[in-house]
Amino acid sequence: MIWEIDHLRPIARIVLISEEQNAAHVEFMNGNMAVCTSDYSTELGVGDVVYVQDDQLEKAPDDLWIDTPWVGVVKLLVRKKVVVEVGGQMRVMPRPKGLRLRIGNTVEGSGRDVVKRVLSEDPIRYLDLPDVDDHIIDQFKDPLDRDYSFDEFGGSEHIVDRARELIETPLTYHKELAEIGARPIKGVLFTGDPGTGKTMLARIIASKAGATFYQISGPQIMSKWLGQSEEVIRKIFIDASQQERAIVFFDEIDSLATQRSDESHEASRRVVGQLLASMDGFKSETNVVVIATTNRPQDIDYALRRPGRFDWTIHFSLPTQSDREQILAKSAPPGTASNLSHSVVAEKTESWSPAELVAIWSEAALLAVADGRKKIHTEDYIGGYERVSAQRERKKEDLILARQDVSI
Repeated sequence: MIWEIDHLRPIARIVLISEEQNAAHVEFMNGNMAVCTSDYSTELGVGDVVYVQDDQLEKAPDDLWIDTPWVGVVKLLVRKKVVVEVGGQMRVMPRPKGLRLRIGNTVEGSGRDVVKRVLSEDPIRYLDLPDVDDHIIDQFKDPLDRDYSFDEFGGSEHIVDRARELIETPLTYHKELAEIGARPIKGVLFTGDPGTGKTMLARIIASKAGATFYQISGPQIMSKWLGQSEEVIRKIFIDASQQERAIVFFDEIDSLATQRSDESHEASRRVVGQLLASMDGFKSETNVVVIATTNRPQDIDYALRRPGRFDWTIHFSLPTQSDREQILAKSAPPGTASNLSHSVVAEKTESWSPAELVAIWSEAALLAVADGRKKIHTEDYIGGYERVSAQRERKKEDLILARQDVSI
């Protein structure tokens, strides 16, 4: 048997029939619309799938119609209508019944005007679209939806004291310092190894100072759209300047603001330039402190280290034995036996970061539950230490092998 392909009968769906029953509006799968004005069977109705040929409609199996879903962001709600941005274009659609929508929702739909469900309460994240609007800026705001405590910071007290002095005090007593005529502190650089609590301390200070907290990392801010990364930075600083108090936090800024040179990528040079302009543009009434973290301060563009920018530095050193003992005691879960000796583990964990110390309790809890215990006992504690210690050794070996591969 020889099969023939009929290319002349495209598939469509009826979306509207005129009151006079003499015209049908149909939608093709590619989104195009057409009007058929010839006579057609009165058995056809809105929603039916049809073959279209020579201005004639013929009923087709419903299974032939494949709805291509789309994703958009709700921009406006007006009574029975909703405006959704899909692929950079605005569409007006009927407001779906039984579906609660709000401006900024990311929604899934089908056809031209059917909103099916809410995918996310927030708009499409970060820089997926070419336009920068207020909803994108909101993605960089950390809600800090709980009260943070300085007890959560696993580090030395002198780091906490210095950070509060350079950040919390200027935010809280901004007017008083201005009356004295003190030069405002614009930027503070947190340096130190990963896992030493740099991000956690920034969050704690923002929480205690009642500051709006913007958290930004290099991969989030870099965009494929020309000029968009700089525009996002500019808008974040504008938004921060309108807050009573604000902290703009750049995580691993060395990945975003490297030394500018003739070999530097053009996008990187533009981002550094915008960051400099934004920090220099602070007015006297602006109550914003910029914090940046790095474990490679030598890689940051020199211009960012000049006075009036990141001219204050706090180094997050690895905890001492006394610090480690305090971290282990503070981070112990409630379901922990009271007779555990933290000094023994603290002595064995020289050069460990606070994050690695806290990880001991996660491993210890797994061991306790696996053996049917409702509390962490000494054997679980030691077992947790041994597991994390083994993980550290494997990471060291992987790092050595990676460096050997690079040298080859």
